[in-house]
Parts: sequence; C-alpha cells; structure tokens
Amino acid sequence: MNAENIASLIYLSLLGTVVAGYFLVANRHRMGKVAQQAAIWALIFVGVAAGAALWDDIRSTSVGRQAVSQQGSKIEVTRGPGGHYTLTLGINGAAVDFLVDTGATEIVLTMEDAERAGINEADLRFTGRASTANGMVQTASITLDTVELGGHVDQNVPAQISSGAMPGSLLGMRYLSRFSSLSIEGNTLTLVR
Repeated sequence: MNAENIASLIYLSLLGTVVAGYFLVANRHRMGKVAQQAAIWALIFVGVAAGAALWDDIRSTSVGRQAVSQQGSKIEVTRGPGGHYTLTLGINGAAVDFLVDTGATEIVLTMEDAERAGINEADLRFTGRASTANGMVQTASITLDTVELGGHVDQNVPAQISSGAMPGSLLGMRYLSRFSSLSIEGNTLTLVR
C-alpha cells in the first residue's frame, strides 16, 4: 500500500466514523431498528463483494462456450461469443485453452499456461522478441513434449512463451499447418487432419 492509498483509507475511515456516530446519536432511542438496518446493509455489501469476486466465473458459465465437434479426422469449431475461435489442447498432458490466431506464426503460451503444462519459469531464457498489439515482448523458445487435439498427438512441437501480458495462449499457423485443410465458412472453423 502506498502513501496515497493509506491517506485515502484514513480519510474514508474518519468519514465513516463521523457518519456512523451521527447516525447512532440521532437514532439512540431506536437502537434495535438501527441494528437491524445495519445488518441488512452489511449483508448487501457482502453479497455485492462476493458477486464482484466471482464475476469471471459467473460470466463464463452464463455466456456459454462455443461448440466443438469431431467426426473422424474433421474438427469443427463454432465462433465463440467474443467472435473468436478457441480450442482446448492437451499440452504435456495439461488442458490449455487457445485462441486460434491465423496471424500468429507459432504456438505462444502465456506464463500461466506454461506453468500449468509443467514448464518451469526458472529454466527459460527470454532471448527472443515479438511484436504484439501491446508492443514488443520478450519470448523464450521451447519444445513441447506433446500437443494433443482431437486424438492426434504430436511430439516435440516448437513453441514460444511470452513474458508479456496476454489474454490467453495463441494457436499459430506452424501448428495449424499440420492439418491438411483449414477453412472458415460462416461461423464455423473446420480443421481436417
């Protein structure tokens, strides 16, 4: 906490004390009613705080996920609520969500997804650079032991790990080119192996 935050906290505490003191003095003859109202407001505050803390989980379950279907060697993905195509791949045995990015060359993992896949940040050397929508970021080249999608397992797949903030991992063309066909028609992305 910096000095500005501490000063704001002190100010708000004093203001709250003054308001609460006035309210108690003004309503000293109705303390039972005051306690009841204070309890109601405390429960409302706790409910709002819990809703704010759980908002990402609530939103992801209420918006719905896009549909992914597989028929033999053909995988069909419908466009998601945000207008993008996402796929969940097995990376070194861990499930990782990817944004399909035909403008990206490589598989690019966020640091969080890399750690989930068993990659230790201390072992990485961020010697590469990549240009992103948020500017230049440093990258580390790695080789993924296994990448699995739709029952197809590829081994020793090259990838990058970004040191910069990303909304999620990217599935680039080097991996997508392993499919014999990639097409987008309407709201459906079709991959054929």
